[in-house]
Order: sequence, then structure tokens, then C-alpha cells
Amino acid sequence: MLDFSEFPTASPSLPEPMARELQQLRRQHQLILNAVGEGVYGLDLNGNVTFVNPAAAAAIDWSVEELIGKSMHAVLHHSHADGTPYCRKDCPIYAAFQDGSTHRVTTEVFWRKDGTSFPVEYISTPMRNEKGQLIGAVVTFRDISQRRWAEEVLQRTNEELELKVQERTAKLQQVNQQLQELSEMRSRFISMVCHEFRNPLNTIALSASSLQRYDTQLTLAEKADYLVAIANNVERMTQTINDILTIGKIEAKVLEVSPKRLDLVKFCRSLLAEREYDRSVSPIEFVCRSRKIIAYCDEQLLRSILGNLLSNALRYTPEDKAIRLKCTKRQNHLIIGVQDEGIGVLPEDKPYLFDPFHRGRNVSNIPGTGLGLSIVKQFVEMQRGSIKVLSQIDRGTTFTVRLPMEFLL
Repeated sequence: MLDFSEFPTASPSLPEPMARELQQLRRQHQLILNAVGEGVYGLDLNGNVTFVNPAAAAAIDWSVEELIGKSMHAVLHHSHADGTPYCRKDCPIYAAFQDGSTHRVTTEVFWRKDGTSFPVEYISTPMRNEKGQLIGAVVTFRDISQRRWAEEVLQRTNEELELKVQERTAKLQQVNQQLQELSEMRSRFISMVCHEFRNPLNTIALSASSLQRYDTQLTLAEKADYLVAIANNVERMTQTINDILTIGKIEAKVLEVSPKRLDLVKFCRSLLAEREYDRSVSPIEFVCRSRKIIAYCDEQLLRSILGNLLSNALRYTPEDKAIRLKCTKRQNHLIIGVQDEGIGVLPEDKPYLFDPFHRGRNVSNIPGTGLGLSIVKQFVEMQRGSIKVLSQIDRGTTFTVRLPMEFLL
């Protein structure tokens, strides 16, 4: 119950009816304060409790009788939330009857009798007598633990939702980027196919037409040249189709690695002896200090790797410039290098060098599909190897392939 003993009672000189009315009014005020759900207490100018309602006492686990006359700052407002002392001179509650203004606070804690704290919001309002003189303050407070908990839950929910939105946005951006890359790849594919098939078909059509129209006028040598042109262009188209099919098998993951024992030195010499790698002016030089290097790898994949790298070197290197095929063994790895003195790779093309259908900006009219290096990189990675490239414009390019000596499935 509230204790109003500190407040003046009705004057004895008051008429009996007025005294009874005043007493009844004080009783009503007492009942109202007792019924209020928020904590309410009064302070005198010394900061001691003059009255306190049951809600306030219950919130801090004290009895009403224990609190009357005590310093409320020492009881419930003695420390900050982190446990450091809260100086009375800094307390907004006491500022109310020092500066005569109302103070509202939402970021502090009150302390219970057992030493635990809880977040509160409170209003400290100055209290004046009939003459307008400050006689203390009235403090109204409420425990906002549930509200803080709800705010934290809401904040966590919002953060989780924001994170999900960011993740979904990132996925959508990734999908959009993949679709864009797919669209660009499709455009490059169509452009490449049109270019790589149109020219050979035109040559084949022209050669066939010439053979038919001038059959009786052409010498045997001239007819042979036309037939060679037809055969070369058919081979070019076949290689393009094979490359496209190979890319499809890699993406479908139906291409298997079949390692077997292989003498790398013998394999390289045999490869360079094939007609398509013949150079009359400046033959391809094979550089290897070992007479024999035995490794376990997939012969077909290795043939495709070296074949594509050598074909590129032949395609982009002038006849009088050198091309070298190097191989060595280092720390249980095969190191194979294809070095040329050709046109080189532009710096802006290097990041896309192994992308399907990408061709350098300086290749001019030199034929090619842009699939070879993509196939090389994927064949190297299928054997758990790596490939690096060093290049200088008009100075040449070196591709270095590193493969394990023994590929374990």
C-alpha cells in the first residue's frame, strides 16, 4: 500500500465536511496508485522514498515498508548495465528536482534486491507544493525486458531475412551472369561454326565446280591440287566437329581417363614425326635431356594436349621462326613445354585464353575455332595437372603443362 504519512493531512481548522472530502480524495488517489500496473514512487529533495506503489516494490523484490525513507538511487539505480557505479549527480531522476524539468530515459537499467538488473524506461517529473515550490519528484517506470526481447527477435529476424535476400539476390545475379555467359558463348559458337564451315565449303564447292567444268582442260597436277584442297578442307571441318563433340563429352562427364605406362620421350618423337607437324624451313625442335621417361597417363588425352598446343604454335608462328617441344621430369611430375616465337597473346586476351570459342584479337584471318585451348586445359585438369602460359607480343608464347608421373584413379 502507498504511504502518504509524509504529506500534510487536512488542517484542523477545515470544516468537517471539507476535511472528510479531502480525506476521501486522498483515499481515491491511494487506490488509483495501488492499481496502476507501472511502478510509481515519490522522492523528497534528499532523494529518499516518500511513497511507493506495490508494482514498483514488486518489480525490484522489495516490500513497500522496507523502501519508505530509503535512498532509491542506492536501492535500484546504483550501477550502470555493465556494473560500473552510477554517480548520483549524473542521475536524470534527481535532475528533475534540481532543474525543475521532466526527464525521460529509455536506455538504463534498475536493480533488484537479489543483484540482478532489468532494462527500464522511466519518467522523472518534478513535484511542487501549493506555493509552486519544488518538494521532490515522482518517478514512473516500467520493465521493458519483453519489449527488448521482442526487438532483438525482430532484429535477428530482419537480419536473417536480409541475409536470405542477399543470398537469393546473389544466386539470381549468378544465374543471370551464367545466362549471359551462355548467351555470349552461344553467339560465339554460331559465329565460329558459320565462319569455320563457310570457308571450307566455299573452297570445296569451288574446287568441285572447277573439276567438273574444266575437266578436259586441267592437267593431272592441277586436278591433284584441287583434290588436295578438298581433302584439307574436309579434314578441317571434321576436326571442328570432333572438337565440338569433345567439349560436349567433357561437359556431360562421359569422357573417362584411362592411364597406362608410357615412354614420354618415344611418344614425343613419334608425334613430331607425323606429317601434320612437319616444317621444312624450321623443323620443330625436341628438347629432352633424358633418353627415357616412363609415366602413367592417358595416351589419347596427352596426344590431344600436345597436338592442340603444337597446332597452335604452327598456326601462329612464321615458317622461319623456331618452335620447341620440351619435356623433363621434376619431383614426380612431367613438365612438358611448347615454346614458339610467334605473334604472342595480347594481355587483354590472357584471362579468357582457355574459354571455349575465344580467339585472340590479333589472330587476324588465321583460321581456328577457339576450342583447342579449352580442350587442353580440361584434359590437363582431368589428369590432375596444371597448365601455365607466358607470352610476349611478337616475341612468342610458352605453354607449360605439369602432370603427375602416376595418375591414380
